[in-house]
Formats: sequence, C-alpha cells, structure tokens
Amino acid sequence: MNKTSQAPRSRARSARRGATATAAATPAANAAKTAHGQVVLVLQGGGALGAYQAGVYQALHEAGLEPDWVIGTSIGAINASLIAGNPPEQRMQRLDAFWAAMQEASRASAAFDLFGLGRSAATFGTVLRGIPDFFTPNLHAWRGQMAALGVEQAAYYSTAPLRETLRELVDFDYLCQCRTRMTVGAVNVCSGHMRYFDTRHEALGVEHVMASGALPPAFGAIRIEGQPYWDGGIYSNTPIEAVLDDKPRRDSLIFAVNVWHQSGPEPASIWQVMGRQKDIQYASRADSHIARQKQIHRLRHVIRELGAELPAARRDDAKVKDLLAWGCGTTVHVAHLLAPRLEGEDHTKDIDFTPEGVRARREAGLADARRMLQREPWVDCEADPIEGVIEHHPP
Repeated sequence: MNKTSQAPRSRARSARRGATATAAATPAANAAKTAHGQVVLVLQGGGALGAYQAGVYQALHEAGLEPDWVIGTSIGAINASLIAGNPPEQRMQRLDAFWAAMQEASRASAAFDLFGLGRSAATFGTVLRGIPDFFTPNLHAWRGQMAALGVEQAAYYSTAPLRETLRELVDFDYLCQCRTRMTVGAVNVCSGHMRYFDTRHEALGVEHVMASGALPPAFGAIRIEGQPYWDGGIYSNTPIEAVLDDKPRRDSLIFAVNVWHQSGPEPASIWQVMGRQKDIQYASRADSHIARQKQIHRLRHVIRELGAELPAARRDDAKVKDLLAWGCGTTVHVAHLLAPRLEGEDHTKDIDFTPEGVRARREAGLADARRMLQREPWVDCEADPIEGVIEHHPP
C-alpha cells in the first residue's frame, strides 16, 4: 500500500476498534421525537456531493432520531451502509473516517499545486490518480476503447480499494441483522432492469454496495449471483419510489436528501451546459415520482372511505374484501432537503473531494437538517385527511 493511502486506512481501523458512545438513540427517543411511524432516510447518488448527506445524518443523530430504514444509490448507498452497518454509537466515527479518507488525494494535489490552480488542480489530480481508498486508474484501459476487457474490467478505474475501505468501516454481520433496514439500488447490465437489494429480504455484502456505485464507464460492473450490475443512478438516482411502493404500507416520515438540482438557470456556455445536463440527468424526476405517489395514495384513501360507507354485510363479502384491500389509511410525510450550490462549482462538482468542498457541503447538510428538525412541519400538520403523501420543503 502506498504512503498516501496508509493514513486513511489507519484511521478507518482505529475508528472500528476504538468507537465510543456518542448520544446514541434509543427506541424510546425515536418514539418521543415522532409519532408518524417509521423514520426513513433516502439518499441520492452524487459522488463528493454525498458529504451533504453526512451532515444531514449528523443532525438526525444529534437529535436522537435514528432512521429505521436507509435507502440509497451510489454514494448514497455507501453512506447508507456506513449508517445501517454500524451501531448508532459508532456511526459518526465511521462516516468521519470515510470522508476523511476521501479528501487525502486532494490534499496531496494541493501540496503540488505550483500554479495556484486550487480546485482545478485537485480535480485534475483526482482524474489522473484517483482516490487511494476509493478508486485507482485501471491500467487495462490503456489497451484502448475497443479492447474486449470484459464488463468488470471495461472501465477507466478500479474500485478494488473501495472494497477494502468498506470492509474496514462497515460491519456486514451487524448490517444483515437488519436492526436498521438498508436498501440499495443497482441496474442489471443485461436486462436494464432496476433491482433494489434489501436487508429485510436478503443478506447484503460489500458487493451490493459496490454495485450500486459502479457508474460506467468510470467504474466496472460488479457481479451479484452471476449477473453484472451498474450504478442504479443511471436508471433512477432518486430511490424514493421504492419507499412509497413498499409493502406492507406504513406511516412514514421520510427525509429525502437530494444533491442535484432539477431546476436551474439557463446555461450560456458549453461548460455550463455540461453542468446543467448532469443536474437534470441525476435529479431523476424526483418530483414526478412523488406526484404519481400522491395520486396513488389519494386513491387508496378514497377506497378506504368508500369501504366505510358500505354496510357490514357487503364488507364481509370475499370479493369486496379483495377490492377494499387496495385501500389504506397510511400517511407519509416527505421532508425535502437539497444541497445548495457552492460558489464557483461546475460539472466536476461530484469529484470535488477537496477538504473545502467536503466541509462546505457537510456543514450545509447539518445546518439544513437542524432547521428542518427545529421546524418539525409534520407535527400538527393541517393537511387534507384524504391525502396520503404530504410534502414539506425548506422555507
């Protein structure tokens, strides 16, 4: 292992061995904080932008509001594994160790920034050398774009270092106990179908998390049960639909943590066009997903109300029972959190692992989530009782 990667790995091992209790949440604390059912944390993919998600979780952790379910894609899946794959009292240390390791390559680039290029130098360094504890250049790629390397090697970088980092920072035995449910999304390379791997239904390992972050052509596919999978973000980067479609349906308080901006100003240059295109692509129609779910849940509430109007004898009929089963009375509150744009950011923002970029995004996530928790808009919410999905946006 080279000297650059020794320090982060050492910190990861130290964090795993020497965890101390830090305001660990208890079931009673969670119950006291919300009377709205399960607490769900939904995390988009977005590379370095995932530092914002770490800040959001920190605010929840400080408030004693540990999630019952974490679902993520790409970097969201990595953050989800660091949360769900560790006991509450160890989670912040594992998140800290991971994000500290991600910044090491940028620190090295800054040390050799002879021309004062700042973030541009760090970006160039990341593209050239990778991030020692995440990904490194794949030498097989030098054989050319037409070389038949196989789907697992047909990529510009190798994510073998990420495998070791996750093994050091995530307790997969604890994860599979499903004390905190975790779901990660990946897309089957051959069928093109999205698959959500869920600890409620199966044992998950390091390969499931890596598959969710295997964004082509930067990273090669990861095989699970013999099938190759890529980053779920190329199909749907906002996995909130998996929560809203879950069965059995439950009252939920969902913190939807997004890092890409669906709306934005009109771009004026090719450079700006590249950034705007990325935002649109990876925002992944979150608004339309929720609009569809609002319609579905409203209809479920209507079915329930209609069923209540039927005579008891009719409700006991087997055919009517089957129809009424489509109804429900669950209510889902969605608290939206969106990472702010940083001054001077561009389409390379998702590989901005500089200490300044990581710190700014993490502090923003912490501040935004604290404000949302202080407001608690889901408490005493005067919404139409026929509505099943209620959204809460920052003021």
